[in-house]
This record gives sequence, structure tokens and C-alpha cells, in this order.
Amino acid sequence: MARFCSLFSSSRGNCTYIGDPHAGILIDCGVSAKRIDETLSALGVDVGTIQAIFITHEHSDHICGLRVFASRHHIPVYASAGTVSAMENSDVLNGSFPVGVLSSQGTECAGMFIRPFPLSHDARQPVGYRIETADGRSISVATDTGVVTQSILSAVSGSDLILLESNHDIGMLQNGPYPYATKRRILSDVGHLSNDACAETAARLLESGTTRFCLAHLSRDNNMRPLAYQCTQTELELSGAVEGTDYLLSVAGGSQPEMVLL
Repeated sequence: MARFCSLFSSSRGNCTYIGDPHAGILIDCGVSAKRIDETLSALGVDVGTIQAIFITHEHSDHICGLRVFASRHHIPVYASAGTVSAMENSDVLNGSFPVGVLSSQGTECAGMFIRPFPLSHDARQPVGYRIETADGRSISVATDTGVVTQSILSAVSGSDLILLESNHDIGMLQNGPYPYATKRRILSDVGHLSNDACAETAARLLESGTTRFCLAHLSRDNNMRPLAYQCTQTELELSGAVEGTDYLLSVAGGSQPEMVLL
């Protein structure tokens, strides 16, 4: 049985576990190695079963714990060519672990098939991931994108579960304390997905067969968990879907991560 858990998810750190009782992977490593070790242990995941770490892009909230964690456990790291180059330039990859450039065609790992797809973000070569599990489930991770293009939608369409960015409430951001340039960046097509855009995307994915939605990468300054939840819930309900019957909705980044069984 496939297992999924968003260990950490916010603008201050991101890390996701996907696997089964025998093997698994991490996507991103954006908090300290100690916190990742402790959280995996609390969830009953043996860190020795982690076969690889797949990085979405080089921003610190996705890689700040990578060098220590991967070195400590000798876990291979994979990313796009642009992300690997960016991490090399910042000395993130100077630890004792192998690093590989992930083909756009994807790779097999931990009994799963992991395929990257391009995202629209202000990083060197950002990607999301679609993971096909051994028991025929599909899980997609799509955060840190300013817009959901048709190619992104096609890449994640039909996923059983999606970790989907719901970064900010537009009104909170526009009226908040951030500098104007930062607001423009976040609202741009290479910034972050708003609650409204997330909700619209979720409704389209529901039509494609997705039944589990986990809202991710919420801004601590420009969003609130109930607000993000309500926005997507309302959009799904307007499409005629019933929560608990047609879909399940949750918000990542809580103080006590929960393992989801698919």
C-alpha cells in the first residue's frame, strides 16, 4: 500500500515522503536534517528505507537541510540539470553522497517510477514530480509555480492524490507589508500560486479523477489555513462534488504530519 506524507510545507521549509513499508523517497529537503530524522521516526519510517531525494529547485526552503541529511545517510540526490548546476554553484553538493541529473523521461526508484515535469518559477530549472507507485497509484507534487500551464495540468491529470500549492490570498498579499517588488514577484507567472488559482486547478483535476487534494506551501504572512481550505472546498462544492464522498481535502504544514494510505 502506497504511503504519502507532507512532512513540512510552508514558505519556510518543505519536505515530502512517498513510499511503502519497504522503501521510499523524499521530495525536497528544506528543513534541518535533525527535524527530518525526528519526524520520520515519529511516523514510523526507517530512514534506512529512503532510497533517494528528488529536488524540485534550488531555493533554500527546499534544500537547506540537503547536504547534512544526504551525507549523514548516504542517500543519492536527483534533480534537473539546471537545479544541479545551481546547487553546485552554492556548494550544497559538497557532501558525501552521489548526485544525478534526472532525465525528463523519469527514473525507477524504490519500486516506483518518478517523472519530472517543468514548472513556472523563478529558479534555474524547477520541476514538479509525478510518482507512479508499485500498486498502481499516482501521486503528484506541484508547488512553487506562478501559473498552471496546460503542460502542467496534463502532467498531473488523473493523479489519485496531488500536493498542490495554495500559497497566498491575493488580498492579504496586496495589502500586506511586503515590498512592492516582492509582491510583484509572488503574483507573477514565475511566482507562487494563489488560493483562487489553486481552487480552479483542483476543480479541473477533480474532473480528471483526482480525489485527494493536499494544499501546500502556504505563506505564513499572506495566508491562513482555514482560508486556503475554504477557497478550494467552495470551488469543489460548486462543481457538484461532496467532500468525504467525491473527494478528500487537507492542508499540509500542520504541527503533526499524518501519513496518508492510498
